[in-house]
Amino acid sequence: MATALSIRGLRKTYGDVVAVDHLDLEVKTGECFGLLGPNGAGKTTTIEICEGLTDPDAGEVEVLGRRWNSHAQELRERLGVSLQETQLQEKLTVEETVRLFRSFYQKGRPVEEVIDAVQLTEKRRARVGQLSGGQRQRLALACALVGEPDLFFLDEPTTGLDPQSRRQLWELIAGFKAAGRTVVITTHYMDEAERLCDRVAIVDHGRVIALGSPRELIESMGAEHVVEFALAGDQQIEDETLRRLDGVLAVQREDGLIRLQAAEIHRVVPALLAELQRRGAMLAELRTHTATLEDLFVALTGRHLRDA
Repeated sequence: MATALSIRGLRKTYGDVVAVDHLDLEVKTGECFGLLGPNGAGKTTTIEICEGLTDPDAGEVEVLGRRWNSHAQELRERLGVSLQETQLQEKLTVEETVRLFRSFYQKGRPVEEVIDAVQLTEKRRARVGQLSGGQRQRLALACALVGEPDLFFLDEPTTGLDPQSRRQLWELIAGFKAAGRTVVITTHYMDEAERLCDRVAIVDHGRVIALGSPRELIESMGAEHVVEFALAGDQQIEDETLRRLDGVLAVQREDGLIRLQAAEIHRVVPALLAELQRRGAMLAELRTHTATLEDLFVALTGRHLRDA
C-alpha cells in the first residue's frame, strides 16, 4: 500500500514544554488511523504540523508524498481538515457555509450532495447559530468533505457530543473510509478508536508508546478480561496474594480500586471470591469487562486516559 502520511523524528516544544518528542509514524493510503492519548499528549500539535498550520522544530513530514515548504497549494487542494473547534459564521445558513468552503477549491463535490451526505438536508436553510452541537460537528465535516479530499484530518471530532450524535459521526467517518479515502483521527475515546480505526498509535508525553491494530494491541496485554473490585471498609489484600490466584496475570491499584488482568475470567472470579471468603473480607463492588485499549493504556502508564 502507498504511504499517505510519513512522519520522521518530529519534535515541537513550547518553551520548556515538549509537546512532540521525536515522533515517528506512517499512515497507509485508504486506512483509518487513530492517534490516541490524553489531553496534552501531543496529538493536536502533531496534527497541526501535518496540516501545515504549525512549523516543527525538527523532523520531516510528508503528506501525500509532498512537503508543505514546496507544495503548499497542492496540499491544500487535497486535504480535508476538521479542527478540534471549528469557528463558523453563525449568521450564515448551512448551505451558504458549505458553498463558501466549496469556493476555496478548484474541484470538489456539489454542495447539495455534501449537505445530504452529512444528514443536514432539513437544516440547509437554518443559520449556523441555530444548530445543535452534533449538527455543528456534521457541518464542520461537510466543510472538510466538500473539496473531495484524498486525506482527512479529524481532530477530536466527537468531543462533547451526546451518544446519538457521536454514532452519527462514526457512520460518516466510516463512509469516508469505505470510499477509499485516508482518515487520520485524534481522540481520547478508546471505544471510538476500536470502532473506526484499522491501526492506532497511543501517544503519551509526545511519544508513541504502542502501535498496531486495536485487536493486536489488546492481545499484546496477554489478558482478554479485566476484573475490577474494591473491598468494604479498611480491609486490605496484598498484591502478592492476588498474583497467586488462579488465572491472574497482573495486578494494578488505582484510587481504592484493584484491577486484575485475566486470560480466563471463569478461573479468576471463583478464586478471588474463595480467597475473600477465607479472609472474611467483604466486597464493596465487583465488575468485569472484556479488555479494551483503555486497559492497555492503564497497563502501560498506570493511569486512565480521562485522568491523564
